[in-house]
Amino acid sequence: MRKFLTAVIVIPLFLLFIAFAVANRHFVTVSFNPFDPTDAASAVPLPLFVLILAAAVVGVIAGGFATWVGQRRWRRAARQHQADAEAARVELANVRATSAAARGSQGQLVPSAPAGLFAPYGRDKQGAAL
Repeated sequence: MRKFLTAVIVIPLFLLFIAFAVANRHFVTVSFNPFDPTDAASAVPLPLFVLILAAAVVGVIAGGFATWVGQRRWRRAARQHQADAEAARVELANVRATSAAARGSQGQLVPSAPAGLFAPYGRDKQGAAL
């Protein structure tokens, strides 16, 4: 199913790219000298579709980088929350281990009720003392 959806999206996109390239294949001169645009050393002749697609790719990369930089505080907060959660898990494990050790050494913390008083063993369905 995934390959089918990829084909449904990629094939028409590729066809549009080919049609765009054929329609815009004439050459333009791109100059990188703002003071003398006729200087041949800083000018590059390119097909128009290459220039437009290169500008689009550079724009997508710049936008992705700007978004990534803008989300740095959320990534930092997520790392901090994950560290806090891990510390809480470790602390909970230590408390449970301490509690189990104390329960084992002291015996039963809550004395059970006589057999016929509340329930067969003095506890409810969840095991809590009555």
